[in-house]
Amino acid sequence: MSEEAITSDEPTRRDFIYIATGMLGVVGAAGLAWPFIDQMRPDAAVRAAGEPVEIDISSIEPGGVIIVTWRGKPYFVRRLTEDEIAAAGELGEGDMKDWQPADERIDSVEGADDAGWIVVSANCTHLGCIPKTVENAPEGWACPCHGSVFDMTGRILRGPAAINLPRPPHVFANETTLIIGTDTAEA
Repeated sequence: MSEEAITSDEPTRRDFIYIATGMLGVVGAAGLAWPFIDQMRPDAAVRAAGEPVEIDISSIEPGGVIIVTWRGKPYFVRRLTEDEIAAAGELGEGDMKDWQPADERIDSVEGADDAGWIVVSANCTHLGCIPKTVENAPEGWACPCHGSVFDMTGRILRGPAAINLPRPPHVFANETTLIIGTDTAEA
């Protein structure tokens, strides 16, 4: 063999075997590691728990309330009457612990002629109990455990809870569909 052939920079059969063996090793290692990596992903039930939830609200009568679940937590959906909205509007800053105007918490549905809707967390902001619905305005919910009382819009009136019932991200897609978990309706 000539000296020129030995010092050539061209790939040899040996170089090809080294590269092919290395690639085979990388593919094999990835194939072995994939099941371990894949098992760390959340399953379909966990991923679905955070998805927005569509609720048919057509059967809720004025003054009616339902409890829906989103992300494993309960939420009140209440259809207000004109009297309930008027009673909530009469409450002033001195009547509650965490002041917020009622109209900032009342949703209206475009194209519908009903009074308004409330969507709030169904967990008391004191210790997480589920308040019971009260049928007389302006009180909307009363926590049976420690006595916190919230108005029809979920604002704290009295009791140990310090803040209003929080509102989840939500949107009314139309007059019969509420979507909890997003601020935008799918077109």
